[in-house]
Amino acid sequence: MKLSVVIVDDSEINLSLFKNFVARINGLDPLCFSVSNEALAWCEQHGADIVIVDYMMPAPDGLEVLKRIARMPHMRDVPVIMITANDQKQVRVAALESGATDFLNKPVDKSEFIARIRNMATMRRGQRLLADRAALLSEEVAQATRAIVERERDTIVRLSRAAEYRDPETGNHILRMAQIAKLVGGRMGLSTAQQTMLLEAAPMHDIGKVGIPDHILLKPGKLDHDEFFIMKQHAEIGYAILSNSPSPILDAAAEIALCHHEKFDGSGYPRGLRGEQIPLYSRIVAVSDVFDALTSARPYKRAWEVERARNYLQENSGAHFDPACVAAFLEVWDEVLKVREQIGIDHSDDLPH
Repeated sequence: MKLSVVIVDDSEINLSLFKNFVARINGLDPLCFSVSNEALAWCEQHGADIVIVDYMMPAPDGLEVLKRIARMPHMRDVPVIMITANDQKQVRVAALESGATDFLNKPVDKSEFIARIRNMATMRRGQRLLADRAALLSEEVAQATRAIVERERDTIVRLSRAAEYRDPETGNHILRMAQIAKLVGGRMGLSTAQQTMLLEAAPMHDIGKVGIPDHILLKPGKLDHDEFFIMKQHAEIGYAILSNSPSPILDAAAEIALCHHEKFDGSGYPRGLRGEQIPLYSRIVAVSDVFDALTSARPYKRAWEVERARNYLQENSGAHFDPACVAAFLEVWDEVLKVREQIGIDHSDDLPH
């Protein structure tokens, strides 16, 4: 491991002498500066592993160099050796308070100089090895975490797919509505992390339909009162399936599953929440889910034209839907159409009527 040693002294003779001493120690690369500001600029930009600085220099002097180096975050653990005279006790105390690691006395003894610098180099190598090891461990933890997250996402996708086998809504529907929800959330100011959370949690909004009997879930005609009462239970069932999980994604999905059929005016189900009592993710999903469901064919209906579905959202803004979510949806209208092009209507959407 090659270490850089910055030597700062306004005397060219001293610089040459100290450079020669440092060069005798294996693995050290001496860098000499006769102007302290130039040395500081170098340390600011490139860093250093050891700094040797003389106290008696034109401004900024050795003490000021120490103080400035101490303010550089990447230089805080770097050993700094100050060269002083024996009778400069007050200077030494001030230097220690400013961050000096060790001292060399004038006139400098070659053997002492080499021994002290070699000790500093050993200490610095230990610091760097520990830092490298910590960085390696951090990366290993990050890789393991990414693998866990990927497995979690795969499980979530498969869980979302489970509902598809019993629900006439297709996989392309949940992909489209999740992408649209992400667009709307971004327009409403959600952070990138929140948008990703919404994208990953939204597809599970109807997972509770796995608990609805086939004769109701797959009925081609309109549900009667009793059948609709049972159908509405899918929100509570979905919440029961997804809630109380240590996964933040499943936790968000549970909230969406429970509340995405709530309406802004309080007429929705299952709890009759009103306005901002409805969680924001659920208000966003309500807009994206209804729009894509309206524009997709089902066993009980034909697909609506996109303009008709957009008008429906506008007409029901403030009643069924959060006006802010509808406004954001309209502002990303062009991107919504692109999502429909990129994630096209698959054959299972194009059902006979």
